[in-house]
Amino acid sequence: MSPKRIHRPAVRGWRPPEDAIYVGPGSEYATPFRWRTREALARVPALDGSPWELETRISADGHHHPYKHADGRITSHTSRYMTRRECIDLFRHALTAPTPRLYVWRQGLPRLTVDLVRQELTGRDLACRCALNQLCHADVLLEVANSEADR
Repeated sequence: MSPKRIHRPAVRGWRPPEDAIYVGPGSEYATPFRWRTREALARVPALDGSPWELETRISADGHHHPYKHADGRITSHTSRYMTRRECIDLFRHALTAPTPRLYVWRQGLPRLTVDLVRQELTGRDLACRCALNQLCHADVLLEVANSEADR
C-alpha cells in the first residue's frame, strides 16, 4: 500500500499510527508558508512583472506601497495573503529548487532538502492538521519522498 496523508485532529492525546510521521505546525517538516499568516504574504504584482511573489518586507495584508527600482522607475504594489495553492507551490519550489533567499528552514535544524525528505520520509504515512479535502504541503512531501522509490 502506498504512503498517504492522515488528518491529525486537534484532540489532546491523539497519536499517529505507528509508522506515520507528523509533519504539521511545530514539526521539523512544517511549511514556513502557512496559509493566512504574515509568513505567506504575496506582493502583487511581483517586481519583475509576474503576477505575484513572496513578500518578505511587509507583514500586513492589504498594505499598498510604492517600490523604487534601481533604474529609477517607481511601481505600485499591494500585499495580500497567498492562496492555499500559492502556499503549496511556493513550498514545492523552496524545497525542490531552493535559492539563497528562498528555502525551507527548520528552527535549530539543517535546511529541509529533497535528499533529507527522501531519506527520512520515504514509505511513511504523513499526518498533518489540514483537512483531507484541502491542499496541504504534506502532499508535496509525499510526492517528493516517494518519487525516487517508485522508479
